This record gives sequence, C-alpha cells and structure tokens, in this order.
Amino acid sequence: MRLLRDLPRVRDGTKDQSNIASDGRKAARPGFVIGRGGKGIEELTKAIEREIKKLRKTKTAALSVNVEELKRSEISAVYVAQQIAWDLEKRLPFRRTMRKYLEQVMQNKETRGAKILLSGRLDGKEIARREWLRKGELPLQTLRADIDYGQVTAFTTYGTVGIKTWIYKGEIFAKKNTARAKTDK
Repeated sequence: MRLLRDLPRVRDGTKDQSNIASDGRKAARPGFVIGRGGKGIEELTKAIEREIKKLRKTKTAALSVNVEELKRSEISAVYVAQQIAWDLEKRLPFRRTMRKYLEQVMQNKETRGAKILLSGRLDGKEIARREWLRKGELPLQTLRADIDYGQVTAFTTYGTVGIKTWIYKGEIFAKKNTARAKTDK
C-alpha cells in the first residue's frame, strides 16, 4: 500500500506487550501524516491492520501507531533513499537526482562520507544496470564505523529501480572500553 510504503519505519518499531502491538513510524513532517483531527493516523492504523490480517489468520491484538518527527532527515539513509524514489517516480533524471541528494547529505557537518547506488531500468533502458556515486570516506570493513544504511524500491512506469544509500557519520567509541584501557595502564 502506498501509505505504508511512503513512511519510513523506525528501527525498534513493532513491539508486542500485553496484547497491544505498537508500530513506530518516523516522518519529516508528522503533521502532514497525522492530518486534521487524526484522520491520517486512523487511515494508517487501518492499512497496517489490513496488512496484518493478510499475514495472520488468528485474531490480531490492539494496534497503537506512533508517528514521530524525524530529526535531521538529511542524514537519515532511509529517508534520503525514499526522497530519491519519489523523484524517480516523478521521472526526474536519475544522475541529477543522485548528485543533488549526495551534495545535500554531505553539507551536514556530522556526515563524513556517503554512497548512493541505483540499480534497475534506469531512464527506461532495455538493459538494467547499476549506477553509483560516492563522496568522502566509507569504511565498510570497520566494525566501529557508524554507517546508516537505507534500501527502498522505486516503482517507476518502466519497472522497479532499487535504491541503496550509505551514510558514514564517524566512528563509535564505547565508553566502557576506554575506561577499561585506562585502568589497565
């Protein structure tokens, strides 16, 4: 369903507690999603319940939907991928779109590197291919690297296009490890 597909999912989203399933979604503009008088939340809840009914034959639990504001949406990999998908569905040129969002991501001071990969029937060509752009550093082999990853599918008129984004925000240093290293000396 388009409503569910257009709203990025929170990582720690679905939780089942005492017969109440809660689903967390993040949006850059939550007021737009919620709508007047909460009509948007009701539509979203009904859409999620329909999807759950398709998957489960048993009675479903009560459903609670939370829409939160996505702070700093320009450095969220899922949201950037979703924006690229929206632009591709509007038939904008894919290279210009990739360049625009890569520059937008790199303008943030927290970002140290980013990569955007598009694969599929780009510009409606007969043979599918992959195109990517990368700027800055992106250490995929470093375990402590803080890399945000997002994957979205754009449903264009000439077929589907897969979009993957990686955003590198620096390295994560655990406080426990540094404290332990100081006591060993």
